[in-house]
Amino acid sequence: MSGTTSTTTLLPFQPASMSTAQLAAVSYLARYSGHTHTLYAYELRQWFSWCEMHGLDPLVGVQRAHVELYIRQLTDRGLMDSSVVTMMHGVRGFFRFAHIDGLIPSDPAVYARLPKVHRDESRTQGLDRLELIRFLQVSQTITVHHGALAFLLGINALRASEAAAVRIEDYAETMRGHRVLHLVGKGNKPATMPVTVPVLRVLEACRGERASGRLILRPLTGNPIDRRDVYRMVARIAKTAGIPRHISPHSLRHAAITNALDAGVPLRDAQILARHADPRTTEHYDRARGNLDRHGVHFLTAYVAGV
Repeated sequence: MSGTTSTTTLLPFQPASMSTAQLAAVSYLARYSGHTHTLYAYELRQWFSWCEMHGLDPLVGVQRAHVELYIRQLTDRGLMDSSVVTMMHGVRGFFRFAHIDGLIPSDPAVYARLPKVHRDESRTQGLDRLELIRFLQVSQTITVHHGALAFLLGINALRASEAAAVRIEDYAETMRGHRVLHLVGKGNKPATMPVTVPVLRVLEACRGERASGRLILRPLTGNPIDRRDVYRMVARIAKTAGIPRHISPHSLRHAAITNALDAGVPLRDAQILARHADPRTTEHYDRARGNLDRHGVHFLTAYVAGV
């Protein structure tokens, strides 16, 4: 392995001093931002470190056998199969784009065997209908900020970072008779979704007299929340609601989607609610027409009526 390769960081090198592997890594990571960038950078640091330990260049001369040995090492560390697959996302992308860019003659990771992940392996603990109702009700008794967060996660199925980033201006517009929320989701993809009356009520309570700025604030300091605050606030609501298991922000997103399906939302419309990017189910229909009228949040709001 080249002595210029560092495993502590992949970013602060000047292009002239970078090895081929470092340049490929920096180029690949430049495609991403936020949490995805942080995750993929961590995964590549782990790969670079393993290669350094075994005297390999992280890019040039790597064979499929090396990649599979690395995968076996991840498994031997005790990682779940789903975690091993996740850890390989950044590594596989790194090799794929290095091959596309002509830095290596072939992609050694494309045929590397990954563990099979069964759908029932997910440890996400969602909420059933009654638990979701209780969660939403209890959230409003803590602070208006907890209430707004709970409804954005549990009805509109926002991710933690998306909910933390919502600004008052983002839901000020009305389109075709619907109050709508504009946001930029995973992969910097813009999305527009309706804000139903119960959700709007808690958002307005949280807004108070403010006309602009981040919607959800830390109740004690008045500063905008971040992803860590979202986790802490969700945990507090779950504890107050007496839900006897670990509940994360993703649990609320999971609950929104599954309860929408239980409420009778067609799978196609639940896909819009979830904003999943699976092209097999989302590429061949027009998101811009009709999805405000039949958006899953309307069905879900009626399903949990009384919150």
